[in-house]
Amino acid sequence: MGKRKNKNKQVRAAFRKNRTNKTRKTDWTSEFDKHKFVDAAPDQSERVSGKGELTRGLHVKAEVSDSDEPGFGITIAVDHEACKPGRVLAVRGLHSDVESQDEEDKGTIYRCATRRLLKTLATDQRHVVAAGDYVLFRLVDYSTQSGIYAGEGIIERVEPRKGSVTRTFRGRQHIIVTNAEQLLIITSAAQPRLKPNLIDRMILTAEKVGIAPIVCINKSDLIDPAELQPLLGVYGRMGYEVLLTSADTGFGLDRLRELLRDKESVLAGQSGVGKSSLLNAIAPDLELRTRTVSDDTGKGRHTTTTAVLLPLPFGGYVVDTPGIRQFELWDVIPEEVSGFFRDVRPYVSFCKFPDCTHTHEAECAVKGAVADGKIDARRYESYCQIRGE
Repeated sequence: MGKRKNKNKQVRAAFRKNRTNKTRKTDWTSEFDKHKFVDAAPDQSERVSGKGELTRGLHVKAEVSDSDEPGFGITIAVDHEACKPGRVLAVRGLHSDVESQDEEDKGTIYRCATRRLLKTLATDQRHVVAAGDYVLFRLVDYSTQSGIYAGEGIIERVEPRKGSVTRTFRGRQHIIVTNAEQLLIITSAAQPRLKPNLIDRMILTAEKVGIAPIVCINKSDLIDPAELQPLLGVYGRMGYEVLLTSADTGFGLDRLRELLRDKESVLAGQSGVGKSSLLNAIAPDLELRTRTVSDDTGKGRHTTTTAVLLPLPFGGYVVDTPGIRQFELWDVIPEEVSGFFRDVRPYVSFCKFPDCTHTHEAECAVKGAVADGKIDARRYESYCQIRGE
């Protein structure tokens, strides 16, 4: 990592529209009711070019880094003497649980609000702060009738991220967790039923952000494991780590524990597949709440309500995420989908047309590989479905 030089500079930044004043004056009637006629004549014209408070960027003080590493460019300037480094463990509404990484109070958890400037900057993100973020925060004291108390803070800056697991939620970027090393895609052999397409979507997300995907099929005791071999074989041949587990019988838990040891891991999957149960089985001290699958719908009930960064007793952190029933990809265009499918990618350059979509064209090497059994037919159907969306 290159050395950061804290050189302050005024930079132009876009702000959310609902945080700025309206460009045009529209309250003539209310003004007249308050002040009646005035001596000065009203303006006879107004801007129509769009260059007003609504669209003009505002200037903020930022730090410029000399590092060439991605994500370092320009960041908001803060008072480093007054701030502490921390890690966001969970976001709970308007406040976040931040674990201090300062030597004086390392491990202490503070309840922090987010600086208004961060919430004001224009962004596609659903929330400005996410679980796993490295931040700089400033301690504040708050007073009550009985005295002054410490233990709260304000997040002044979110440091550059990597390894962010995201999805699209109502047209905006929903960052589930940041700064992860591996994504454990938890599904169940039964109750609820296994969804291979959901696995493919999460693998694609992991490939895009550069973290290691691991396919974990829980509740393997409910069916004959031989039934899962065709599916497991497909992922295994592509080089993905695949394991069968059972939180009830303990099968596969030793291997799962080794995969999580000293790593920053994210557990993601549908509700009811047993994410919290697996964590309780390998680290009983976590004491996470669990619920059974609904008998009426056959679907899992939401137990975990927010992504939480949990320290593991054998080293590393794990994030238990809320159940995901739909996983709509974020910032993925149709043309790049084939590049994230390890089994499709080797055949792309052999297609006749350079802009081949691998769905309907003649002399398509990908379709030929599917016909010859070199690409699994179900995986190809998953590719077509994701690309079509």
